Amino acid sequence: MAHYDFIVLGAGPAGRRAAIQAAKLGKSVVVVDDRAKVGGVSVHTGTIPSKTLRETALNLSGWRERAFYGQGYRTRTTICSDDLDQRIGKTFDYEVAVLEHQFARNGVQTINGRGSFVSPHEIAVRRELDGSFVEEVIKADKILISVGTRPFRPAHIPFNKTNVFDSDNFILQPQMPSSLTVVGGGVIGLEYATIFSALDIPVTLIEPNEQLLPFMDKEIVDHLVQSMRERGMSLRLGCSLSYIHFSESGDPICQLADGRLIGSKMVLFAAGREGATSSLNLKACGLEADSRGRLEVDRTTFQTNVPNIYAAGDVIGFPSLASTSMEQGRAVACHAFGKAIAADDQKPPYGVYAVPELSSVGMTEADAQQAGIPYECGIARFKETSRGHIMGLEAGILKLICHRETRKLIGVHVVGEGASELVHIGQAVLILGGTIDYFVENSFNYPTLAEGYKVAALDLWNRLQVSPAKSEAKSVAKRKKKAA
Repeated sequence: MAHYDFIVLGAGPAGRRAAIQAAKLGKSVVVVDDRAKVGGVSVHTGTIPSKTLRETALNLSGWRERAFYGQGYRTRTTICSDDLDQRIGKTFDYEVAVLEHQFARNGVQTINGRGSFVSPHEIAVRRELDGSFVEEVIKADKILISVGTRPFRPAHIPFNKTNVFDSDNFILQPQMPSSLTVVGGGVIGLEYATIFSALDIPVTLIEPNEQLLPFMDKEIVDHLVQSMRERGMSLRLGCSLSYIHFSESGDPICQLADGRLIGSKMVLFAAGREGATSSLNLKACGLEADSRGRLEVDRTTFQTNVPNIYAAGDVIGFPSLASTSMEQGRAVACHAFGKAIAADDQKPPYGVYAVPELSSVGMTEADAQQAGIPYECGIARFKETSRGHIMGLEAGILKLICHRETRKLIGVHVVGEGASELVHIGQAVLILGGTIDYFVENSFNYPTLAEGYKVAALDLWNRLQVSPAKSEAKSVAKRKKKAA
């Protein structure tokens, strides 16, 4: 029986970062993954292909230039499925090659097979060899479960890989339907809905909640919703799907709980994901997943209730971001092998790659209100900056939230072109405990969208000149004048 210091189940962001960190600490590491290529969900059906699809759609459609040249502007008059798939394939090959090189360079072994627990320290790996399946048992002092998630597939939804898809099959077979219905207004559903809308495909979005992306600041989400409605997307918020049936021509028809019918050429069901833990034989190691296949861990060490077994990444639930999964994986390896690591008590930045994209870090207005923090907000609109005008931007805002008394930055929220890049400027100031004075007193390259930080900070500065006492005095004077 082969013995390792560390077995990693799953080669996604959490798994690969943990494996490489452990190898750098001089430990023997093996990564077990049932996919033919490394990379996990992130590289195969998640982050990398979906963001590649987004970039392809925006480039081929000429989306970024339409506000300047007119809504009739097109880079390509016709776009087919092969156009979408070609760039995804190239990006996939590159990502896999990079990961394989990183593993090889750091001495991380990989086994292509399906792992399951035999005991808290033993993993049975079933893999194909010369046309037949063989099983071997490997052992380790520490084990990490980073198997990721898979689409939630309710039994009453007639998935057929033809015109009713889950999010994994949808990206594996990118198509150009003449119309699309997306069920689920979470991150995945929202991204695909807006990407295909940018390709001039009529899109209907069905979401049972009235508010999209409730974990983000409502004002920037409302800005996105307004943009979606202005370009003709049909939003069915506060509506739930009862079932899907098919017309005589074979097209799917969504029946809503309120009786309305929505017909389209294709349906993408993207209402949630579940942990891919059902095949791990968790009982053999003393673990149990919840109803959605997720594992509970200590959120500092990422240990499960079995001390030598860790879990990280999407399999432990929110925030389910590739960026946070990587840091969780690194924290696991450091804790498992005795290397101190600073606890990350800051909120991570969130990025939603819709069209336009959104990104946030720190507190939302709702967070500040709930915490009883006196706060103020400042706004910059991209279309009012010189760079925004040059780029032809009509949508986009950058919002700063600061503590009214200390002027410390407590939240940064961006919607628009480059939001996921711009947010990191504010993130650095926020985490270092900086105030809005940094933006007011320092120069920014001109013209840039980053200049929006100065515009928003100056807006904040103006609002902070009115103290609560002065504000109340003005209100009293105004009421007296009105009464007179």
